Amino acid sequence: MTWKIVADSGCNLVALQGLAENVAFVRVPLTLQVGSQLFIDDEGLDVEHMLDILKETKAAATSACPSPDAYMKAFEGADNILVVTITGGLSGSQNSAQIAKDMYLEDHPNTNIHVIDSLSAGGEMDLLVQKMETLIAAGLSFDEVVSQIKAYQEKTKLIFILAKVDNLVKNRRLNKVLGKVIGLLNIRMVGKASSEGKLELLQKAKGQKKAVSASYQEMVKAGYQGDRVLIAHCHNDKICQQLNDFIKKDYPAADVQVVPTSGLCSFYAEDGGILMGYEI
Repeated sequence: MTWKIVADSGCNLVALQGLAENVAFVRVPLTLQVGSQLFIDDEGLDVEHMLDILKETKAAATSACPSPDAYMKAFEGADNILVVTITGGLSGSQNSAQIAKDMYLEDHPNTNIHVIDSLSAGGEMDLLVQKMETLIAAGLSFDEVVSQIKAYQEKTKLIFILAKVDNLVKNRRLNKVLGKVIGLLNIRMVGKASSEGKLELLQKAKGQKKAVSASYQEMVKAGYQGDRVLIAHCHNDKICQQLNDFIKKDYPAADVQVVPTSGLCSFYAEDGGILMGYEI
């Protein structure tokens, strides 16, 4: 039996290491419209160039989800397919994947397909993808993998820290006045993905050190006890080290992984931002 793990580019991972011969990982890109320029969020995207254009553009920039056809092409050639998308609360990607599933099954009725709305993005999506790989490698059946990934999703969370919110303001996802205050007063927004898959502000912290402390406090409050953490960051190695130090002070054996943000996650996190997934 052949497997495919399919994720949209709300996932930061562009490849999975050590996959078995019967397992493939496919990342289906969203597109980003910045001014007159269109960027495809695949492995060829120059994220630095995209961010430079984003800074220079005063008009609202937008993202567009993959089409059902793009998902169906990603499904080809596998018996068992697991799909995870960025939260349906912020994107139509999950809906496109569901439509693609229904259409694909009409012509391939013996294929197994399960679509997961991550209700999140970034680091939490990355954890879900890596867990899928682990479960498949353990030799579980399709139904067993689906059951266990559902249970695992109940034990993952997302914390974000944003140093800049210009793009959120441009897209009317954040109040313009609050956006100016954050920019002028060195405020960091600390928040989480809510149970409905929306961005929920938890704290406003003055400076990066306080934001790191606040985010760790929120993790512990949510039930963190030293399990896996995956920090997706946009040009902020320092905050990754600060978070790692905070976590390992209490949990020296904690598995903390750091990855750069995808184009889409960079688009929303902006310079200095992180989207951190963790297990509870």
